Amino acid sequence: MNNLEDRIICFAARCVKVCGALPMKKVGSMSFADQLFRSSTSVAANYAEACEAESAKDFVHKLKVAMKELAETRIWLRLIGETEYIESHK
Repeated sequence: MNNLEDRIICFAARCVKVCGALPMKKVGSMSFADQLFRSSTSVAANYAEACEAESAKDFVHKLKVAMKELAETRIWLRLIGETEYIESHK
């Protein structure tokens, strides 16, 4: 594994842990968890696909998809933070 792949896997794993920490009794928690889980793990999957691309065009396409999923993940994390569904551990 390379350094970027390691970081992407760690990021996705941390997002999965956030999903598990969401209080399922709060309205919207299941939706937040589902969306965050899907987008964060998709970043890792699309990066892996890019690394095995069949052409330069395919490589760029897969990386762009990974970046879009990363942007979506950022939004879900911000929403979870702004709604204070999980207490901050400062």
